[in-house]
Amino acid sequence: MLFDSLTFLKFLPIVFLLHWFIFSKTKSRQNIFLLLASFYFYACWDWRFLFLLSFSILINYVAALGMSNSPHKKKAILIVSLVINIGLLAFFKYYNFFIDSFNDLLSSFGVNQSLHSLYIILPVGISFYTFHGMSYIIDVYKDKIKPTGNLIDYSLFVSYFPLLVAGPIERAHHLLPQLKVKRQFNYLQAAEGLKQILWGLFKKMAIADFCAYPANHIFDNFATSSASTLLLGAFFFTIQIYCDFSGYSDIALGVSKLFGINLLKNFNYPYFSRDIAEFWRRWHISLSSWFKDYLYIPLGGSRGGTWMRVRNTFIIFLVSGFWHGANWTFIVWGGLNALFIMPSIIMRSNRKSLNTVAEGRILPSVKEVSQMLLTFVLALLAWIVFRAENMTDAVNYIVNLFDVSLFSPPEYHQHTFIFVQIIFLFVVEWFGREKNFALEQFGKDKPRYVRWAFYLILIAMIVSNMPESGSQGFIYFQF
Repeated sequence: MLFDSLTFLKFLPIVFLLHWFIFSKTKSRQNIFLLLASFYFYACWDWRFLFLLSFSILINYVAALGMSNSPHKKKAILIVSLVINIGLLAFFKYYNFFIDSFNDLLSSFGVNQSLHSLYIILPVGISFYTFHGMSYIIDVYKDKIKPTGNLIDYSLFVSYFPLLVAGPIERAHHLLPQLKVKRQFNYLQAAEGLKQILWGLFKKMAIADFCAYPANHIFDNFATSSASTLLLGAFFFTIQIYCDFSGYSDIALGVSKLFGINLLKNFNYPYFSRDIAEFWRRWHISLSSWFKDYLYIPLGGSRGGTWMRVRNTFIIFLVSGFWHGANWTFIVWGGLNALFIMPSIIMRSNRKSLNTVAEGRILPSVKEVSQMLLTFVLALLAWIVFRAENMTDAVNYIVNLFDVSLFSPPEYHQHTFIFVQIIFLFVVEWFGREKNFALEQFGKDKPRYVRWAFYLILIAMIVSNMPESGSQGFIYFQF
């Protein structure tokens, strides 16, 4: 069930009305109903994987209680539960990758014997709900939180439908307390949620889906395209993946606000970053902070010397790349970002851009513009590797960029109006960059008819740009 589908357009109002008018009397009724709605939402993808989701929930729920009841066995219970969690994720997501890589290694030594791969369907959202569960049991092990004895509350924490299939990756200390109390309907919060949903749908349907067509066409035909056309294809994908994933996150956060629940912010205008370190503080924030808290800091973080900082940075970026999928392109993409960020790590300047760019000003300085452009170009180069089918295509695509045809007009001229919409996107986000999302404070000082006229324009742009073949799907569903 896609957020931008007619099915979800029917599902959401029904769940909203039932939640507030039928099941709002007690916290338990609210949570039981939302849990059933979440399981139904997930079953619409493939009901068979409800068993896997339920197993994951029960394993971590029981493990957390076991650590609390048997402190002397805490470490053993943690290890067993982590092995099960990582084992399930590795089997469904990486089994064939390891088998194929091992077969390639054997072939390089002239050994013809090969292991057989399996036809494995990747359960949607497995990376996200597995990380929800692991963060919970690790926090319980470290005594950062106490385990909940309420199975319904914990199950909803893991499977809450707005975040179930593509995040944000929630933390128990943030979400569980909201589930332990009866929620009251808040009109202002719900209105804010609707605005965030609208902006997310605009980014997804009017920008991301529209950019997908030229991006796919150019990447599929990169071998016969000019360098300027390749640059255009990389630009389209750079915009597509941002609007696709941040659009999903906006919709997820907006939908959750309709039920009185606030989720973690996942994007903070990353393409307005002045360096790669700032970019990664603003892109997929819930994943970056997860790796920081549960991998980077336990490895020693930045407490050691230069070598430790370099080593730990490479580890988290390579693991982050591998988390995205079973392909060497994702691992190399992670490595590239580690290389890009390395000068600031070595010089300890990776935390110099902590404030919002041009804070309190309408326009950025020339220096800030040049910094943002350089960061955008570095991200674009890395996204080429991320998007490529394999490393051979990625290398050839980048090599073909360095050609005299880079200075010729691109060969792809369809859908030129998309550039107007992209400019519109960045203008709106620029003026909203100091807020939680672009439309949070939009039109507060303007008459109501001005605000509604703007919302209607957004709706018209969404409807007019809907692809004839329907939604492109969300890119991060495959992770």
